[in-house]
Amino acid sequence: MENPLYVSIFLFLCILIQSSAHGQSLRPGPRSPQDSLHLDNRLVTYSATYPEHYPAQKSFGRRSRAAETNKISQETRTRFLLFRGETDKGCQIRLNHSDTLQQCGFNSSLPLVMIVHGWLVDGILEDWIWEMVAALKSQLAQPVNVGLAEWVTLAHNHYTTAVRNTRLVGQEIAALLQWLQESVQFSPSHVHLIGYSLGAHVSGFAGSYMSRKHKIGRITAITQTVKCAHERSVHLFIDSLLHADMQSTAYLCRDMDSFSQGLCLSCKKGRCNTLGYHTRQEWQSKKSKSLFLVTRAQSPFKVYHYQFKIRFINQTENPVEPTFTVSFLGTRGERQKIPITLSKGITSNETYSFLITLDVDIGELIMIKFKWENSMVWSNVWNTVQTIIPWRRESLRSGLALKSIRVKVGETQQRMTFCSENMNDLVLHPAREKTFVRCEANSETLKRKIR
Repeated sequence: MENPLYVSIFLFLCILIQSSAHGQSLRPGPRSPQDSLHLDNRLVTYSATYPEHYPAQKSFGRRSRAAETNKISQETRTRFLLFRGETDKGCQIRLNHSDTLQQCGFNSSLPLVMIVHGWLVDGILEDWIWEMVAALKSQLAQPVNVGLAEWVTLAHNHYTTAVRNTRLVGQEIAALLQWLQESVQFSPSHVHLIGYSLGAHVSGFAGSYMSRKHKIGRITAITQTVKCAHERSVHLFIDSLLHADMQSTAYLCRDMDSFSQGLCLSCKKGRCNTLGYHTRQEWQSKKSKSLFLVTRAQSPFKVYHYQFKIRFINQTENPVEPTFTVSFLGTRGERQKIPITLSKGITSNETYSFLITLDVDIGELIMIKFKWENSMVWSNVWNTVQTIIPWRRESLRSGLALKSIRVKVGETQQRMTFCSENMNDLVLHPAREKTFVRCEANSETLKRKIR
């Protein structure tokens, strides 16, 4: 029974500080790499896994491509380097020279992870390559052969020329894998290609040049062309190796607006997946998927995603537009004064949903402190009103109150409800903090108190 080919693709989009960005879909295949995206420190990430290789173009049947690969000469334009250790600069494996496999320490009983770099502006391999080699050699529980498809002479050209060269490099990688199959019975199903920039297209062509009976086990690609996006995507992948216990999770969502409201933190039916080397591999349709997440600016990049749903009671005549801060207390730590700005004014009996992310794991959430951060002008007005009309529960009709806070944690899929610590006072006051603790949403007593 033939092994499926898994292609993992990562597309990184930007969350701008003061404006929103929209997710874009990505289709597998050796397509023209002209689309571009801008990137900032806080990211939205797309990740998808496909069960088959990049499709061959119509003018090339799979049999004819495999036949072309068999005609590759012994000397390739691509140099195939194998790394023995974390700091090794590589030993060259030469096609059809079996002695080089032994000299370079190739172990046919272990999987092969091969890095494929992209377009080179200055003809020098970038530092991320050595960082990834070191991570692959030192951080995996199961040892692997770590290799590099080095095509510097073909990549250090005008960009359009380098694009044309990707087909040849892909063909030469396929030739190497077929030779390993024939010479040492090493199955291509044990191969994982990691393609960066144009290396993503190279990897796709390599898959298309393999026969149906000898598919490549897994291909991970970055197919966009903006350099900053490339650099961040590579470091996110390396981060998944260096911090195996802090895997970032991405969530299926239709657009950025829905994600920023925290509406997409579901993992049911494959709606979420981890990012990077340890991504969950599964059968998927050919239709692309857009998955989103937020990251930290530096490694480790993982953050923790929370959806907050808040229902206010506004008995004033006009919408109120306050700014709030929330503080969290968990079983492992706390976070203070995270700002919340609602996109529109608070009207009567409406539920507001938004996404909050934390850069540390505070454990299970047990307490929320909610503060109305408003201007001194509003506080003075409020205090004047309080002086003229002393506040009582009945005067809720002229104020702003908060009934409950519902929370969903993306990483654990846990749902919780928090109620005011003082159920006899639901009113929010400017510049004052109100404490909310865990409660049972279906409690009849609670329902009576928050009506």
